[in-house]
Amino acid sequence: NDEYYFFFRMYNKLVERCFDGCISSFRSKTLDKSETSCVENCAARYIKMTQRVGLRFAEHQAMQQKRAADAAAGL
Repeated sequence: NDEYYFFFRMYNKLVERCFDGCISSFRSKTLDKSETSCVENCAARYIKMTQRVGLRFAEHQAMQQKRAADAAAGL
C-alpha cells in the first residue's frame, strides 16, 4: 500500500513539475517539438534525481544500521 502511494505521489509530482515547466500553449491537441523535448528531458532528469536520492538514502540507512550494530557489539 505504501509503495503504491509513493509511486503515485512521485508520478504526480513528475507530471506537475514537467507540465508546469514545459507546456506553455493550449492552441493544439498535441505538443509541439519544443514542448515534447522539454517534457522528455524534464522526466529523465526527475527520474535520475529520484534514483540518486533513493540511493543516497539507502546508503545512509546502511551506515546507520552498521553504527547501531557496532554499538551493540561494543565497538
